[in-house]
Amino acid sequence: MKEKFRDVIDSRENRVGRIFSLVIQVLIMVSVITFSMETLPDLEPQTRAILHYIEVFCVLIFTIEYIIRIYIAEHKLRFIFSFFGIVDFLAILPFYLVVGVDLRSLRALRFLRLFRILKLVRYNRAMNQFSRAIKGAKEQIFLFIFITLILIYFAAVGIYYFEHKAQPEHFASIFDSLWWAIITLTTVGYGDVYPITVGGKVFTFFILMIGLGIVAIPTGIISSALTNSVDKSKSEEN
Repeated sequence: MKEKFRDVIDSRENRVGRIFSLVIQVLIMVSVITFSMETLPDLEPQTRAILHYIEVFCVLIFTIEYIIRIYIAEHKLRFIFSFFGIVDFLAILPFYLVVGVDLRSLRALRFLRLFRILKLVRYNRAMNQFSRAIKGAKEQIFLFIFITLILIYFAAVGIYYFEHKAQPEHFASIFDSLWWAIITLTTVGYGDVYPITVGGKVFTFFILMIGLGIVAIPTGIISSALTNSVDKSKSEEN
């Protein structure tokens, strides 16, 4: 029985497996669309009822899939706490939390339904390659994030000492300066907080130059990892 379920759920080489994969992908997209439609104002009660029935159907299929995946897993706890296991669980959790409950605090958890989008990674070949690339470059990515956090803190400290006396309302502390550091290093620059002293402007120039490099670095890391992932997939197929 387990082998039959594996042929349907995990295999892409047989017709039934490909159909199952396509059906799940379609249901994920339908679920995401209905989630978005529910936020439209002035929806008719009948329309909301239809959307609710669609949601119930999608959750039912996702729940059955989740249970079957646990059933066929050789190491059940390892699957449950794996990336895809957690995604599958979070995809259905909000529905069961709010059924029969009117507490708005619990209904706010419905945003977790967005985790269903991540289920597409399992079924889409291109997204799966991207996922493999991220895993392959995780050490470089973690190193980049660590260095970026250090630079953000450094930028916050620097702008604080340059601008605190001139703009105490915007740069009251290093923690207040972190917002400026983040939007500057990411080159967003909303313009709500900006330096007015000469030292602050010169410091900002150098931070902006560093920010341009920060934006480019992860692109290169992921691009290289994705290329390696594609080459590895082709070699495996051959």
